[in-house]
Amino acid sequence: MDATPMLRADAVEGAGVRIRRFRTEDAPAVRAACDDPLTQRFLPALPRPYTEADALWWVAEGSAAGFATGGGNFAVADPATDRLIGGIGLMHIQEDYGSIGYWVAPGARGRGVATAATRTLSEYAFTCGYGRIELRTEFENAASQRVALAAGYTREGVARAAGPDRGGRRHDLIVWARVAGDPPGPTPRHLPDLPGGELTDGVVRLSPMRAADAAEVHPVRSAPDVVGNTVTGIAPGPEDTARYCARAQAAWLADHDVRLTVRDAATGAFAGKVGLQLQDPQAGQAEIDYYLAPTWRGHGYAARAVNLLCGWAFTRTAVERLVAGVHTANLASQRVLERSGFVREGHERRRIPDGSGGRADIYTYALLRPGV
Repeated sequence: MDATPMLRADAVEGAGVRIRRFRTEDAPAVRAACDDPLTQRFLPALPRPYTEADALWWVAEGSAAGFATGGGNFAVADPATDRLIGGIGLMHIQEDYGSIGYWVAPGARGRGVATAATRTLSEYAFTCGYGRIELRTEFENAASQRVALAAGYTREGVARAAGPDRGGRRHDLIVWARVAGDPPGPTPRHLPDLPGGELTDGVVRLSPMRAADAAEVHPVRSAPDVVGNTVTGIAPGPEDTARYCARAQAAWLADHDVRLTVRDAATGAFAGKVGLQLQDPQAGQAEIDYYLAPTWRGHGYAARAVNLLCGWAFTRTAVERLVAGVHTANLASQRVLERSGFVREGHERRRIPDGSGGRADIYTYALLRPGV
């Protein structure tokens, strides 16, 4: 007896989307969407350029091939007009296990199309006998990671060297999965987005770090006096900082690490970085860190940034206790923490590398949720 799940429907209606079989009249829209730079960036297997002939082959032959083996590729259509606005597919891997992927036409992005389509196909696949569906995303593709979370997928880990690029090199992919019986989403997050997208007190502004920030972040992040106060004491290279900034949103969406740029609220000038690492969600403990460019030190910007971040953590997350470790010789950073209400709790001897082969002592500080 063949236990392979089969996707037999010609169309499935979802919340705001219809997934259906591709048709010949979809070819022009497929060609335009699959030749789009962003689609090409995250789907490197697509032909470049993507031609009319490629689109015609896909709607007539390529999209239909998977249905015979338990998977299938569907057009994502606007239910009001039946016009194509995206594509989504499920590849059967083995038994009741499959892998899902999608793309959205440029004009339909930002409207929740990918989330609705992913949720619709996932739920339909479960009714057809699938027990587990996997979704893989690039670290730099935060939009796709948000789709996974919104559609009820759970981040399970990293598949090393799982994604090839057009140059034949391989890179890591984030693995998400949803199993039969999981709720349709969204998946809860320990570290939600900032309200309104940023934090400000009128003097400083904290914004989520992006790939485009690397040019401003690197000179400060790699400066000797900043490096000397880090855990490793090793200066990052430009490529490391570029990756650090480009993957900041992935770290946040993984509930690992919040990375914020500190800017002057009036001019937008880059002043530094402040961050939070969730150490223990069950215990409600997170650690903060920060640094400023030399020209912005001594004006209270670090304390303002720390206060804003702590306020967000205590009002928007379940964090009960914020901690920080500071080199015993770093008096300026100790003053920042003490101005922000942190209390020194201990002295850890030879706690971290000092960057020159030895080890350094640190003071540990903590701030508790107000009222605790």
